[in-house]
Amino acid sequence: MSMATILLVEDQSALARTYQGFLRNEPYRIEHVENGAAALQALENNPSALLLDLKLPDMNGLEILKAIRENGLTMPVIVVTAHGSMQTAIDAMRAGAADFLVKPFTAERLKVTLRNALEKQELTAVVRKYQEEIDRKTFRGFIGSSLKMQAVYRAIESAANSKATVFFTGESGTGKEIAARAVHDLSGRTGAFVPLNCGAIPHDLMESEIFGHVKGAFTGALAEREGAARQAHKGTFFLDEVCEMELQLQTKLLRFLQTGQFTKVGGGTLEDVDVRIVCATNRDPKAEVRAGRFREDLFYRLHVIPIHMPPLRERGHDIIEIANQLFRHFAEQEGRDFERLSESAETLLRRHRWPGNVRELQNVVRNVVVMNHAPVIEPDMLDGLTSATENPRSSSPELQSEHSAKTQSLDQLAGKIRPLAEIEREAIEHALELCDGDVRKAAVFLDIAPATIYRKLKTWGSQ
Repeated sequence: MSMATILLVEDQSALARTYQGFLRNEPYRIEHVENGAAALQALENNPSALLLDLKLPDMNGLEILKAIRENGLTMPVIVVTAHGSMQTAIDAMRAGAADFLVKPFTAERLKVTLRNALEKQELTAVVRKYQEEIDRKTFRGFIGSSLKMQAVYRAIESAANSKATVFFTGESGTGKEIAARAVHDLSGRTGAFVPLNCGAIPHDLMESEIFGHVKGAFTGALAEREGAARQAHKGTFFLDEVCEMELQLQTKLLRFLQTGQFTKVGGGTLEDVDVRIVCATNRDPKAEVRAGRFREDLFYRLHVIPIHMPPLRERGHDIIEIANQLFRHFAEQEGRDFERLSESAETLLRRHRWPGNVRELQNVVRNVVVMNHAPVIEPDMLDGLTSATENPRSSSPELQSEHSAKTQSLDQLAGKIRPLAEIEREAIEHALELCDGDVRKAAVFLDIAPATIYRKLKTWGSQ
């Protein structure tokens, strides 16, 4: 790691020598200039930090802070001033200062302040890089920036390079096969991705589908056939709806997983393959084990890296992000004009429970695009969703009319009133963004304790 360069901007030579003496044994290279013009020129060398006197012979130190901000420079600036009023400190922090020192100050105070500023700057850079990596709206075929999906993205990336079996759980339509393919694509394996739906193939043909068969092994076996296990050699074998597999075949699958060897149906020769196993189910695999429908030893063999795919109803604003993308896609296919969803249409989409998840949303969007020509999507175009969310108590015409009026009123309010927690989070994140991730600085402007911000960040990070 290279030595940090500290730009000292101080017009009084005696004070400059004093500060340099304070920092003599610190791991810094000190560059001293005596006026604002020289400081602005020295910024071209991008120093690690600035120690800046506000009272300079040719300009106010706040002008240098302004130039730093306008040029997009990120080094921390510690303001030195003899005018230690809170207003001076606030003005400096608003202009971009990381901290301030009031003359006179001790050597230890200068060392600690400078060390803290540099450490915060380094931490901010790490956090910014981390946020750029995780705050994604799309990922390997997925659309959505919710916290739950960010966790799924990270889990897929972490599991991809491992040889361990990945076990996806989740309702139908949540994207388990897309996730399995993402694992394969990121794994670096050179073979094929071979999916097999255990619930869509008759039980008496499943063994042949997995392991293949020789000619004449059974009626209709007119030629030798390679199974999915062989086709996935050096690649990934995806067993979808694995809990649908019958117990007898589960035993053979377990043996295959333990040895990497199998025998074709009707054959007598052991074959070796190198496959990565990824599986999925829309059932509760532990409940299937307790019910005796799924072998416990096979469960533990497969359930090494569990990843749960959240249902659409738990993904918040992802619903709108996906819907907008689908509307654009299908509108282009059908030659329709699509501009946006109305606020009330967005509210209706978010209120719906989506039992069919993304598949259901695709079906709804395609229907709306085909049946309507309006560029703005309104609630009355979403007939199926409107009826699905009606209150079953509203049986009489009077009750139906009353309920319709209340629903319309609630829809209008839902589009105009935001949850307090959402507003609070937005305010804190906006303040941190403006303060370059500096929690203490953000706390000053938000008029709250830094501990409150740290506690909130920890809570949001665990959601």
